[in-house]
Amino acid sequence: MGSKVKKSILYTLLVAGAATMLIPFIWMVSTSLKSPGETVAMPPVWIPDSLQIGNYAAAFDAAPFGRYFLNSVLVTVLSTVGELVTTILAAFAFAKIEFYGKNVLFTLLIATMMVPGEILIIPNFVTLSNMGLINTYAALIVPYLASVFSVFMLKQSFQSVPKELHYAAKVDGCSDFRFLWTIMVPLAKSSIVAITILKIIGSWNAFMWPLIVTNDRALRTLPVGLQAFTTEAGTQYELLMAAATIVVIPMVIVYLFLQKYIIMGISKSGLKG
Repeated sequence: MGSKVKKSILYTLLVAGAATMLIPFIWMVSTSLKSPGETVAMPPVWIPDSLQIGNYAAAFDAAPFGRYFLNSVLVTVLSTVGELVTTILAAFAFAKIEFYGKNVLFTLLIATMMVPGEILIIPNFVTLSNMGLINTYAALIVPYLASVFSVFMLKQSFQSVPKELHYAAKVDGCSDFRFLWTIMVPLAKSSIVAITILKIIGSWNAFMWPLIVTNDRALRTLPVGLQAFTTEAGTQYELLMAAATIVVIPMVIVYLFLQKYIIMGISKSGLKG
């Protein structure tokens, strides 16, 4: 009986948590299909009287979302590829190569994870400004070509590979670089896929940094483009929610189809939540 009660409580909490997480998404989609009057009606209207499908077309025409979409794809792809390269190389160095000060350096890198990202905005902005990179694609990409969390996660996965395998490869004349790409990377595929997915989602949804470093509308990404629906006259909530739905749906699809790789990669890296 005690076990059934515990399971009932657990399932109840899980359902309540899931509902709490889903409500904002349901409200977003619902609002995207409302008329302007229904978006501000009190009490709130959950189901619109008539579905305003035209809100999506109006939202897409209200700003150059085609250009914003291409910018988001470009920034996401380049920053993800760059982070994967730096992560794989750094994780392999920390996991399998012996060099002076390795543990101290890795500890210092891990310590940087305790610094809130918001604190780094001003130093990063000043650095890029001195380099003349503000309001360029480089400003959107360069600061995110490396991630300490990704290095830590992949290092844990690389360390699970026996050292004897590395030694045997060295005896056979295999270089470290060849060993990395032909043996280590395939063995850590699940962790690499998990890092890739998390990076894609984070880069696609980035708002604060692209807003700060871009002045030209032609360089803005999708999340920043949502500002087009907020003016001095007020906010067009139905169009804003329609545009937000367009922005969110690709990442929801990616997560739904690839969530098992995220779970598998994190579990193999030895991380626990």
